[in-house]
Amino acid sequence: MTGAAHGGDDRSATARAFREEWGRVVAALARAFGDLDLAEDAAQEAFEVAARTWPQTGVPANPGAWITTTARRRAIDRLRREQARELKQRAAVARTEATWEGMDVGGDGIDDDLLRLIFMCCHPALEQHAQVALTLRLVAGLDTAAIARAFLAEETTLAQRLVRAKRKVRAAAIPLRVPDAHELPDRLAPVLAVVMLVFNEGYLATTGDALDRPDLCDEAIHLARTLLQLMPDEPEVRGLLALLLFVAARREARIGDDGALVPLPEQDRARWDGSLVAEGQALVRDCLRLGRPGPYQLHAAMNAVHADAATAADTDWVQILALHDQLQGIAPTPVGALNRAVAVAEVQGPQAALAIVEGLDLAGYHLWHATRADLFDRLGDREAAVAALRAALTRTDNDGERRLLEGRLHRWAGDVTDDRCN
Repeated sequence: MTGAAHGGDDRSATARAFREEWGRVVAALARAFGDLDLAEDAAQEAFEVAARTWPQTGVPANPGAWITTTARRRAIDRLRREQARELKQRAAVARTEATWEGMDVGGDGIDDDLLRLIFMCCHPALEQHAQVALTLRLVAGLDTAAIARAFLAEETTLAQRLVRAKRKVRAAAIPLRVPDAHELPDRLAPVLAVVMLVFNEGYLATTGDALDRPDLCDEAIHLARTLLQLMPDEPEVRGLLALLLFVAARREARIGDDGALVPLPEQDRARWDGSLVAEGQALVRDCLRLGRPGPYQLHAAMNAVHADAATAADTDWVQILALHDQLQGIAPTPVGALNRAVAVAEVQGPQAALAIVEGLDLAGYHLWHATRADLFDRLGDREAAVAALRAALTRTDNDGERRLLEGRLHRWAGDVTDDRCN
């Protein structure tokens, strides 16, 4: 044990342990007991015990091992209390006793369990949205509200989807295992979507004081690396990893001293992580040689173009727009069209971009409003820009992003007032 710490430190340690260990704990328990609900409930109870006891006893030297062991005991106790599940109790206790002895809690074995859990959550018997939502809940530990925001969906809809997904896992007896080689191609798309959404939640946290959650970004990159080891000839896996590395490389430059988001054009590129950029560029070159472009590879290629530019002014927007055109041709989405409009603004001007943006059904998406605000500003319509900024602010709960929008709103609203007074 470490020495007893102040209450605030222990609360922080508990929150950090939850962020870093939740998925691994649930995965280990699911493999040992074969019951997702039991695994999730026992993990939740273990974290609640930590929150109560760590302020008195101090934070354990290995918080993950402590929580996993506590959760395992809670799961066994629950099975023993439920007499109606006596046969299941005997089998589960015997199975966990056999598997737990050789398990290195917090080590590579748990990481293997995490990969098995992801593939189970992404089984073809589940709808893709359910696959992603279930994995974000069980692997990343996101609550229903956060997952709903990630999907731009209603919280009640996501809650129902999670319940139905768990029932389907039980009813179909979906196994906790990595698929055989011949099954992997069909199972890849939802797995990549899961990894991407986990990274997105880490890259731009849906709620909270911090702009990002580096632990989730690191987890997503680790999972992408694991997938690449498993499927070295699959270009979309390579493209996903490259994309994540490019984005992660900009972390130190994208957060200002006040915690606000720093937009890409304003970032100090000297602060980008050169090793991550170089690794991403090498992966993109590998993808080009394979000659089978897909959405993740195209996104990675766009980021490679940004990385090739010494300054924002040097960016080859024509090439980026061409990549967006290719992407929309093979995987069209409204958000993809919004991102393409940003490139259109640089190549064809803000008026052409605004015409595209106004035709998109994304009024519930804060970045749609933020993009409109930027385009209105570039067109000289500050009143419309201010209105769009205010709309964007009502649709994001991330403090770092809010600071950026509020800073712009303060400047632009002041300019509007000054213009009216003159």
